[in-house]
Amino acid sequence: MNNLLIEIGTEEIPAGYIEPALASLSALLLQKLDAARIAHGKARIFGTPRRLGVEIADVADKQAALTEEITGPPEKVGFDSQGKPLVPAIKFAEKLGISVSDIRIKDTGKGRYLCADKTEKAMDSKSVLANLLPEAILATAFPKTMKWADLKISFARPIRSVLAILGNEVIPFVLGGKIQSGKETFGHRFMKPQALTIQHSGEYAEKLRSADVLADLEERRRIVEQEVSKVAADLGGTVLPDSELVDIVKNLVEYPVPVAGKFDNAFLEVPDEVLITAMREHQKYFAVIDKSKKLMPCFIAVNNTRTKDMSLVAKGHERVLRARLSDAKFFFRSDLDASFDLWLEKLKGVLFQAKLGSMYEKTMRVRKLAEFLSDAAGQNETFKQQVSRAAELCKTDLVSQVVVEFPKLQGVMGRIYAQKKGEAPAVASAVEEHYRPTYSGGILPETLTGAVVAIADKADSICGCFKVGLMPTGASDPYALRRQSIGIVQIMLDKNFSFSLTQVIEKSLSLFGEMSNSEKKEVVGNIYTFFKNRIAHKLVEDGFSKDVVAAVSDVSVDYVPQVWERVRALENLKSAPDFEPLAVAFKRVVNIIKKAAETGAGVQENLFEHECESALYAAYKDVKQKFSGNMDKGDFNQALLDMASLRPAVDAFFDGVMVMAEDERIRNNRLALLKQIADLFGRFADFSKI
Repeated sequence: MNNLLIEIGTEEIPAGYIEPALASLSALLLQKLDAARIAHGKARIFGTPRRLGVEIADVADKQAALTEEITGPPEKVGFDSQGKPLVPAIKFAEKLGISVSDIRIKDTGKGRYLCADKTEKAMDSKSVLANLLPEAILATAFPKTMKWADLKISFARPIRSVLAILGNEVIPFVLGGKIQSGKETFGHRFMKPQALTIQHSGEYAEKLRSADVLADLEERRRIVEQEVSKVAADLGGTVLPDSELVDIVKNLVEYPVPVAGKFDNAFLEVPDEVLITAMREHQKYFAVIDKSKKLMPCFIAVNNTRTKDMSLVAKGHERVLRARLSDAKFFFRSDLDASFDLWLEKLKGVLFQAKLGSMYEKTMRVRKLAEFLSDAAGQNETFKQQVSRAAELCKTDLVSQVVVEFPKLQGVMGRIYAQKKGEAPAVASAVEEHYRPTYSGGILPETLTGAVVAIADKADSICGCFKVGLMPTGASDPYALRRQSIGIVQIMLDKNFSFSLTQVIEKSLSLFGEMSNSEKKEVVGNIYTFFKNRIAHKLVEDGFSKDVVAAVSDVSVDYVPQVWERVRALENLKSAPDFEPLAVAFKRVVNIIKKAAETGAGVQENLFEHECESALYAAYKDVKQKFSGNMDKGDFNQALLDMASLRPAVDAFFDGVMVMAEDERIRNNRLALLKQIADLFGRFADFSKI
């Protein structure tokens, strides 16, 4: 067995393309090797802006042989009564390249048929790979591809060379009619551009390293972190942690050469968030902070080339950054001179969604819904006024000059401007926090004000999209409604908001204008089901049993924190040793009621024929009072224990009487009794699902 090494040498590939492309290429190669019946080990990837490489260990020298049984025509067609082969049998043998004597007769269950083994010859791996590799290379996935010169192939960037070796032998093929595979790669484009001959995969990374190319992504990432940290220490500070930027930078260079630069202290009047974003987004510079976590007037750039005089390189970076920061400073000062009223007016010209109006209209809806939520959460008038103001301001920074230049700062700049313009601290914080969580598992709003505005904003988006038919379908969710619904659920859990989810949906929909009762009922039902599915999925993710989740969520998810408490209580009861007979008794009650026709009659004690009926009814009335009290208090564990205490009376009832009695009045009275018990259970969970 030998290792397979392939490298596609290219012009500069965008940083964001590299790792997804390597994942695609390595997966394609492994799939094609499997399909070709070539045994192999694991894949290892290499990549820089100018090369994509994959090494696959322990590739077999030959394909595995393939023998399969082929079924032919029926025996009576292939052979005569004396067993002599007829034309169909002869043709069957010729087709498989075998002798007629090699044909077997097989009883298939549908009759006796001719059959024989067909063996596909095993080819050497080198020959198979010569056809397989070009297919994999050209099928590598990229967001965009291009064509170049007169070649008819496409790739992310023009391909300049292809290295393809199995062990120490070249796998010969031609890409696009002109690019011949071989053993050569190239060193760093500027520092050591000479050709390198790779005899086997084991020397690939080391030879490139000697030519100032770090082909191993993790090694390059580690060196970026180490070298940038050293430069920051020389400046008397530390690098502002930014793992995502490290990943981007490592894919911008083949050999990292960091250099420090400085900017004028006057720029420090601009908020740190703006300075950091200006350095990071446009220039991919690392910010530096001092021991007190304060931003220093320094930055670190990572170059792809080492020069004789790095101070000249630093001056070039400083000159570029000075222009960026000057723009940012101008934008920030201009924004401070603008009023929130002016920005609110400008929101009328910003489209939220074609069918749902402007961002101004959304803001007004969010404000009204936030005020409603404040009342629903039992907050005072002062809190309500702060929520109303925060909701009014939450989108205003979208038209600020800084956010237009740096969209990632939406919310952040809103908070900064609210602070600068004298808004209450709770209002300023809520303006930023209302976007949270911004991704799955992201941080939630810290303040109560921010939590209320966040729910209002997300509920408006969800309800509006459902109203105009923009619901998620399959894997498509262009408006991130699933993430926003989970965000609402997480916030309600975190802040223990006990207001009704249905009332939030109904109030939000009412702010979009008049709807017919039937339309409103349908849309509310669709949104409620959407939330129910998200909640059930989240509960299962949290480790609860699927049957318990289904039993509770199918009854109600209207009060979100209570859903988790009810599931937790039922999960605890389910783990009790005597739960199984209890569940059987409860399910029997529920299942009988489901199968019986609705009687509509109440329980009449004078129709009881047996003591077990009276005992069950008395136990039910006693438990109902206790159960209802504990449900109202939110003591769900005790409410379940109250229900469990009915089991002896239920068991005695089923042992003592025939529910479906011949006398219709007796039968309906017993069904009415079970119906009341089932309705009591049904307030907590659907026990038929356990």
